Amino acid sequence: QVQLVESGGGLVQAGGSLTLSCAGSRITFSINTMGWYRQAPGKQRELVATNTKRGMTNYADSVKGRFTISRDNAKNTVYLQMNSLKAEDTAVYYCNARNSIGMDYWGKGTLVTVSS
Repeated sequence: QVQLVESGGGLVQAGGSLTLSCAGSRITFSINTMGWYRQAPGKQRELVATNTKRGMTNYADSVKGRFTISRDNAKNTVYLQMNSLKAEDTAVYYCNARNSIGMDYWGKGTLVTVSS
């Protein structure tokens, strides 16, 4: 079964930076899109950023200019560099991978807490 393991979450002050990593393993079909979603307390899960296998990226308006997604296809790993963090970025961040036949996989999430 596919596994996605996130790392890099933690507590940071507003204005600070964090880098999240997500490594995929046991992947049967090739991965097309990898990305990050987040869920704040009491809110629905929302898209943060995605990166296709060909390198096309998409960002939520709220993180444009502050977050950067990158990917290592050979390692099935995706990263999220988060700069200028704000209190409203506090959430559980989930890694997502979608394979070539449209199946979605999720990590268990990593908590990012931004103190103001």
